[in-house]
Amino acid sequence: MLILKNATITEFEPAGIREGVDIAIEGDKIAAVGNGLHSRYPGAEVKEMNGKLVMPGIVCSHNHFYSGLSRGIMANIAPSPDFISTLKNLWWRLDRALDEESLYYSGLICSLEAIKSGCTSVIDHHASPNYIAGSLKTLRDGFLKAGLRGMTCYETTDRNGGLKELEAGVEENIAFAELIDSERKSGKSRYLVEAHIGAHAPFTVADEGLKMLREAIKKTGRGLHIHAAEDSYDVSFSHDKYGKDLLIRLGEFDLIDEKTLIAHGLYLSSADIELLNKKDGFLVHNARSNMNNHVGYNHRLGDYNNVVLGTDGIGSDMLEEMKFAFFKHRDAGGAMWPDSFTRFLWNGNRLLARNFGKQFGRVETGYQADLTICDYTPPTPFVGDNLPGHLAFGLGSNSVNSVMVDGVMVYENRQFPFDIEPLFAEARKAAKKMWARMDAL
Repeated sequence: MLILKNATITEFEPAGIREGVDIAIEGDKIAAVGNGLHSRYPGAEVKEMNGKLVMPGIVCSHNHFYSGLSRGIMANIAPSPDFISTLKNLWWRLDRALDEESLYYSGLICSLEAIKSGCTSVIDHHASPNYIAGSLKTLRDGFLKAGLRGMTCYETTDRNGGLKELEAGVEENIAFAELIDSERKSGKSRYLVEAHIGAHAPFTVADEGLKMLREAIKKTGRGLHIHAAEDSYDVSFSHDKYGKDLLIRLGEFDLIDEKTLIAHGLYLSSADIELLNKKDGFLVHNARSNMNNHVGYNHRLGDYNNVVLGTDGIGSDMLEEMKFAFFKHRDAGGAMWPDSFTRFLWNGNRLLARNFGKQFGRVETGYQADLTICDYTPPTPFVGDNLPGHLAFGLGSNSVNSVMVDGVMVYENRQFPFDIEPLFAEARKAAKKMWARMDAL
């Protein structure tokens, strides 16, 4: 038993602040919340919070950990004036250059940086065409080493090898889901990582691939994680080749349900949005990535029932991402205020609940002990009604003091429980070798 004493509990949805409260943690769950808990649990270890903010864990709902070694990349990248050329000249070369070593360090470093910026969970979307079988387990190893919760999947595609590549991607998704199921039954390791069934985007998955994905979802009970309408090309391609809107096409293969995660969705039609809402799926908004790729702005965020926030591979600083999402919305003439974007940030916990079958997203008895702990001295009153304003204009990842995942302090007083510098040194070596392989492609 562990008691976090004298905490300022900070709830996102509905927004609320409770000062001077104790939180009792037993195993992986919150056992009690109240005052004077040490008298109720006299044998518990006590950690004094001194008024630190203790909030539900922060979730990044769409990321690409395979991109972790691309920062400051020194490979020969041809000019890329549009989104498709950026994919071909940079990202589709990088993912082909990944091997087991570079993927492990990429995933591990991204996991550590996610925790340091306050994330307790990251939902990943992976690609490594020359290292498919076993790639998701390699990523999971990095999650487990860091102590990060999350999900991952392989982005099934036919862009490199046609039907054979489609089959390999689907097989990897199924094998990984079955590995998770097997280990849960055996209790061999902590249940920190779950599976989606992944696909790249509708324009790189033919109907034969959609059939395979449907069978994989039925077999594993997992949901689809896919990019859609990130750029207008995806929509044009679907209309030209299939005569259908993007999600309508996916829906005809029974690929849209309450576990579905659609990344970007800038150019989805009204019919697509209606279908996603009807099936209770999620749209993940990636504001900084959309800005970086100059693909446009999603003016219809308010039309979706379920919106979450992700980074699409631009780190895992979700407090910064929330700010960018709000500011870009205002710059684009949007009418929503910080409370909407606070809700979008919190919604990642609803995704976790649907996939892990546990309670996430509140500092209450029975919920998972996934907590983000911050030092923050507000210069103005700090109450539930103005919490979104503090998130949008003040509180940032530089305030993150500690992170608890599944009842374990994986980052405490701004320190990891193990030496991370040797890992970063190995990552730098792996990055150099990967960049050289990119130039050889």
